[in-house]
Amino acid sequence: MPGVKCSSRADDRSLATLARERGIAFIHDLGSGTFLDTSRFGLAREQTVSEAVAAGADVVTFSGDKLLGGPQSGIVVGRAARIAELRAHPLMRALRPDKVTLAALIATLELYRDGRAEAEIPVWRMIAAGVDSLDERARSIARRLTGGGVAAEVIATESTVGGGSLPEETQPSRAVALAATPASAVAARLRAARPAVVPRIVDGRVALDLRATLAEDDELLATTVTAALRTGG
Repeated sequence: MPGVKCSSRADDRSLATLARERGIAFIHDLGSGTFLDTSRFGLAREQTVSEAVAAGADVVTFSGDKLLGGPQSGIVVGRAARIAELRAHPLMRALRPDKVTLAALIATLELYRDGRAEAEIPVWRMIAAGVDSLDERARSIARRLTGGGVAAEVIATESTVGGGSLPEETQPSRAVALAATPASAVAARLRAARPAVVPRIVDGRVALDLRATLAEDDELLATTVTAALRTGG
């Protein structure tokens, strides 16, 4: 109805109790499905998968990519009886993942098991990166670009974590802003490079956000941008 807004949210344990009383399944779609505490990185706290299960949900669904950082897939966990029902359903055969997806997912989950997720899974490396390290990387790239004939400088910016993961959540970051104009044409030239570079436009300038890239790719990034802009004149 127009003008009607949600003023409160029922907690999971209350919903679980209500579902049991009515004899229906309580299915909780987490969406991102994080295993780590997002508040440690200055972000809004996202309920973890283990917390959702502990709160009483019969079935919890979440993505294998997004904050989990694995291959694009859907994951279902929960009470053994409910999972058994899903396994026995005729659609299970049609919807089951292929072996490559399973192998990638297993490799990702092993990193969590071994306590190495934050240090090795790309999305968590980006989220966990400190501003000082981003600033150092940005200055190094800016010097290299300028030395190669592409005028650039370091600017402070905000990185958006992602609409499918933590909507509207941002983190402080550093970016390399390019002096070349017009910005839309420069951005298009970079997207057409090989490998493609997908920048942002900040205050009318093309910007390369260093939180959105990994340190081991800095040299390739600088080389690709220099070559693309030189080629484009």
